[in-house]
Formats: sequence, structure tokens, C-alpha cells
Amino acid sequence: MQLIQKELNSGEKLLWSGRPKQGIVFRAADAFMIPFSLLWCGFAIFWEVSVAASGAPHFFLLFGGFFVLIGLYFVFGRFLWDSAQRKNTFYGITNERVIILSGLFHKQVKSLNIKTLSDISVTEKANGQGTISLGPSSFMESMYGGMAWPGVPQGAPKLESIEDAKRVYNILRDAQRGSRGQSE
Repeated sequence: MQLIQKELNSGEKLLWSGRPKQGIVFRAADAFMIPFSLLWCGFAIFWEVSVAASGAPHFFLLFGGFFVLIGLYFVFGRFLWDSAQRKNTFYGITNERVIILSGLFHKQVKSLNIKTLSDISVTEKANGQGTISLGPSSFMESMYGGMAWPGVPQGAPKLESIEDAKRVYNILRDAQRGSRGQSE
């Protein structure tokens, strides 16, 4: 909350602050990606072992090594990358804007004026945890199920994997209508 407080302008009132769920998160797309990643990585390792055993030129080892690295990212790395990104992410809703602080290697501040936000939607699980999308989602984003890929833009900003998502959604909608909520 202190990181968000530092970003406030004078007269701006913090209505809510929070963070995404921490640790390893499994998404719907993982029902496909986990078996695919195991097959990819398994085949790439099989290739490397076969090339090494056959005495093929070193180029083939390097070529296969590239695919082993991709496979390891598919199997393990993407979960670690996603977890590290969420560990460094903080959210805030004020009477004027939505603030998203993030960044692994440098601090990024995204500030969205609540009066101009459109196409806001909430997706909520039975336990109340959910994601608030702050704009339309793209085809690629829906295809990858929100998974983090280094260097790939994430589409519409989100308040991802937050507790009590419906209540936070209502705070945001009230702020858009101009009501002044209670600070948490």
C-alpha cells in the first residue's frame, strides 16, 4: 500500500489497494500446455541424447539445445516468470484512476483514468478470487489464457488474480460514477 501511496497526487484518495495471488498459478490453458510442454521437452531431450550418441556434428547439438531450452521454459520457466512478475505487481484504485505498479528489472507505473475506461469486466471464481479486465481482450490473449510470455504484450490491463474481485469491481464502478468510497 505504501508503494501505491507514493504515486498519489495531492487530493487523490485511495479507495482500494491489493496484489495479485502470489506463487505458482495454474490457468485453464495449462490443461493443454502442460501435456504439450512435456511432449516438446521430452522429444527435444531425446533428440539431444540421440545426436550425442551418434557422434553427429556439434551444430546439431547446438540446434537441439535451443529446443531443449524452449522446452524447459514451457515446462518450468513460464511458471517462474509469471510468479516473479506477480510478486512485483501492486494495484490501486483511487477516485481518479487505476494504478498498476509492476516490473521485474525496472519499475513501470501504468495509470488509467477511471472516467475514460470502457469495457470493464470481472471474472470471478467460487472462492471470490478473480480478474478485472480494463479493456477488450485480444484473440491472442484469450488463446493463451493469460499466460505470461517474455517480450509478448499482454493486451488490455488487468487487476489479475485478486481477492474479492466482485467487491473491487463495484468499487471501481462506483468511482467511475463519481461516488467517493471508503479508503481501505
